Amino acid sequence: MKKVAFYTLGCKLNYSETSTISRKFEEKGFLKVDFNNTPDIFIINTCSVTDNADKKCRKIVREARFINPDAYVAIIGCYAQLKPAEIAGIPGVDAVLGANEKFRLVDLLDGFVRPEQPRVLASDIAQTNSFHTSYSMNDRTRTFLKVQDGCDYSCSFCTIPLARGKSRSDSIENILATAAQVASTDVKEIVLTGVNTGDYGLRDGVREHRFIDLARALDEVDGIERFRISSIEPNLLTDEIIQFVATSKRFVPHFHIPLQSGSNKILKLMRRRYLRELYVERVAAIRASMPDACIGVDVIVGFPGEAEADFLETYHFINELEISYLHVFTYSERENTLAATMPGVVPMNIRHERSRMLHSLSEKKKRQFYESQIGTHHTVLLENDIENGFMHGFTENYVRVALPYDPMLHNELIPVSIQSIGENGIAIGEQLEAVHAR
Repeated sequence: MKKVAFYTLGCKLNYSETSTISRKFEEKGFLKVDFNNTPDIFIINTCSVTDNADKKCRKIVREARFINPDAYVAIIGCYAQLKPAEIAGIPGVDAVLGANEKFRLVDLLDGFVRPEQPRVLASDIAQTNSFHTSYSMNDRTRTFLKVQDGCDYSCSFCTIPLARGKSRSDSIENILATAAQVASTDVKEIVLTGVNTGDYGLRDGVREHRFIDLARALDEVDGIERFRISSIEPNLLTDEIIQFVATSKRFVPHFHIPLQSGSNKILKLMRRRYLRELYVERVAAIRASMPDACIGVDVIVGFPGEAEADFLETYHFINELEISYLHVFTYSERENTLAATMPGVVPMNIRHERSRMLHSLSEKKKRQFYESQIGTHHTVLLENDIENGFMHGFTENYVRVALPYDPMLHNELIPVSIQSIGENGIAIGEQLEAVHAR
């Protein structure tokens, strides 16, 4: 029995796809093992969004070769689609598969006999129009379920449309069937993922449904306690969706809404489909119906043309917003994007300083949000995350909570009262049963 190991770079969407591909191997009789357990085959799923994709890919390949010099090494993912020839030139790579081929690699690379020259199987992205149902099963408590793939937007900094193709979605029937399958396991929470999740509903270029239609259908699935939306664009986050979540049985009050910049000038250069005024409206609408909701924000610093005044406009804009945390990205040039040709390149040291400032702001916002939850009652899904005698989990509104370790509580939804915030920034909870018993 051949052993296969997987390594995933990038987003939760990549993790859901890696998990699905790994199950295909297991169905074919392969044994899935840890990366350092001398596998016969290494599958490396790459990302094009994170910095230094080439450097990271080379490092993982070197590690694989060190662990087993005779192993078969295949590279898949967004970076493989964008730069197949470049990856094939990395010493130790045996095969490169693009977006249209990665889900068939167990068949395309039958036998996994190392070739004299790397095999490159990466068709033009225009040919990538099928949807492959994917979900992760690496964590007993939650599953990342892909409902949408690709993107029809043309943001000037982004290579995702080149790496994943046009926007396309799974059918509601398939998603409900997958959710029911997940519900038959120990999983309590499903996180809905996609490249542009809020654009759900396009099939073969025709809009059959809207995201709200999917959400309403999933809300009726028995056996799943929580559904969480991974990310949704502000222009696609409608009042209808917000009001649905506010009254939903299973969708939790947690929104991750990409902003990218608080300057309308920069938003226009980025070719985003909204201005800052709409973002303010979306945050206000959420707060009006769900005061305790968690709101996360993506922001990019150092975009071409971002003057000091533009960055400060972003900083002060975010500082005044009632949001909960930031994901900060330092802009890095990507080939074949409009932004890479724009004037006004921001020096790297300034990009890093702006990133540092926003990371500090994120910590402040997160602390403020956590402190606002002291004295409130929530339900925590406890994970196998144990440290210093405490186990940890997240409330429905994404507050990380610590409780004294009890093996009976793992993967259970526990009602808690948030008592305080620890020195490490984690909320300290107390079981409500214990509170009521005093």
